[in-house]
Amino acid sequence: MDRYLLNSTVSWGAIIAGGFVAVAITLVVAAFGVGVGLAVVSPWSGEGVSATTASWAAGVFLVVIAMLASTIGGFITGRLRHGWEDVHEDERFFRDTAHGFVTWAFATLMTASVLAGAGTHIIAGASAGAIPAATAGASQVGSNSGDVYVDRLLRSGPQTSGQAGTAPTDQPAARAELLRLIAPVTRRGGDITTEDRTYAARLVAARTGIPQTEADQRVNLTVRQAKEAADKARRAAMSFSIWVAIALLAGALSASIAAAEGGRLRHERWYEESGIAKTTAVRS
Repeated sequence: MDRYLLNSTVSWGAIIAGGFVAVAITLVVAAFGVGVGLAVVSPWSGEGVSATTASWAAGVFLVVIAMLASTIGGFITGRLRHGWEDVHEDERFFRDTAHGFVTWAFATLMTASVLAGAGTHIIAGASAGAIPAATAGASQVGSNSGDVYVDRLLRSGPQTSGQAGTAPTDQPAARAELLRLIAPVTRRGGDITTEDRTYAARLVAARTGIPQTEADQRVNLTVRQAKEAADKARRAAMSFSIWVAIALLAGALSASIAAAEGGRLRHERWYEESGIAKTTAVRS
């Protein structure tokens, strides 16, 4: 086994070292970037950078992090790998490039594991707070897609067109039922039926005391806002995924090029040539 490791063309020690360095740099720079981002984003309307600017800045920052960490990690891998003195120049270039790519893959998996572990600890630590409790309550309200049909079965009074049943008098039950009515709107292609709109407007009018016409307008406005919010979240997730893909590709390219450059310097031994030249100059 030891003989295999010595004769192997893969310098795992150099790859692991470069990967650890890349992960450490990623975490440090990411923490710094989060701090800067919180400093420039303001909760007040009209202050701080816009949402579009923040999105582009975050995307570019992801690419910069990936390129910086991958470049340093790949360069270290190239400098620390085996000598390969008797290998052709083209083969050395391929091996160095491959080592940089493997270093990037190793660092990416490690970074994902570290971030996933950190996220798990954050969620576990917040489980005793109010946010998880509210989230759990919301998930219990709208977790079952058949709840809305059960609600229709249990509505009192007629349920023909324009008469969708009598609204419940209990406020928690009314809020829960409204959540179940609006929940399908947030899914792609989902909508609320005419009967459910009429019933929701009647429920709103009963709970708020506003006229039926105003309740209808409020329901329609709320449904439209829910759709816009869901579409905005979908586009934000799509943009983030694209930026992550670009950052990963940029990191892979940077690590490969940096490892090839580091391997070239490792093979040329420029420091030995410089030392020999200085020694010769002193003696002469």
